[in-house]
Amino acid sequence: MTGFLDHLLGGLALGAVYALVALGFVVIFKASGVLNFAHGSLLLFGGYLIAVLHDHLGFAGALALAVLATAALAGALDRFLLQRGGQDAHSAHVQTIVTIGIDIVLLTDLARRIGGDLLSLGDPWGDAVTELGPLTVADSRLAAIVVSAVVIGAVFALFRFTSWGLSLRAAAEDLEAAALMGVRLGRVRAGAWCLAGALAALAAVFLAAFPAPGLERTTGQIALNAFPAAILGGLASPAGALAGSLIIGLTEALVVGYQSELHVLGEGFGDVAPYAVMLLVLLVRPTGLFGAKGAARV
Repeated sequence: MTGFLDHLLGGLALGAVYALVALGFVVIFKASGVLNFAHGSLLLFGGYLIAVLHDHLGFAGALALAVLATAALAGALDRFLLQRGGQDAHSAHVQTIVTIGIDIVLLTDLARRIGGDLLSLGDPWGDAVTELGPLTVADSRLAAIVVSAVVIGAVFALFRFTSWGLSLRAAAEDLEAAALMGVRLGRVRAGAWCLAGALAALAAVFLAAFPAPGLERTTGQIALNAFPAAILGGLASPAGALAGSLIIGLTEALVVGYQSELHVLGEGFGDVAPYAVMLLVLLVRPTGLFGAKGAARV
């Protein structure tokens, strides 16, 4: 029972981090209809900046600068590479393909810089643990749950109570109608990409923190496990991204934790389990758990 609770808590922490990444996918898709396949590289970029700057600026300073720099990079990529292609549905498909090329360029450069090293981000939790009854939990996991909950709550409030959030919801319903009503689609898109970049940089901290060995060049690829979470919940639904992330995080943690009992599925099944769950759900609900078409108040 203790082992199950440990896997459960680890899955919740992982799902909370995946939610930060999945929200980035969702907010970009809502604003522009683009699937950003460069999101993992943006996360790796943010983590790399924290790793190289924390000795000079301290963890808090490095994190703040990395969040701002990653948000600025994401916004610049959209402004100078993607928005030039237009903002209709056909252009969104082309821009999605462009993000694959962006991902290759960023990942190649970052992988060259990181090499085979494991980089520490200098987070304040280190390898500290906390006793919760029979459980021994890494402080980084508890921090991941708390920080993600606060940030996700703030993002949901941003969607609900700000003029930018209203514009984003209007653009998600109908781009042309929103433009005719005076919504500045370029600014909405820029804000969405910057927000997604900031969330990715924050997620990098927890993906590289203990019990992970540190930031490595494959960390960005690990973050793409949040992609099936966004699909699972419904690409246009922030609430779906949260629910899908928790499902994927719990699935991955439980499959890895009980790998010996699931050996018949193969030793690497934990790596593909998120995608297997996504496919099973899509067979029943092709639009995702929260992707049903319906009336929306804007």
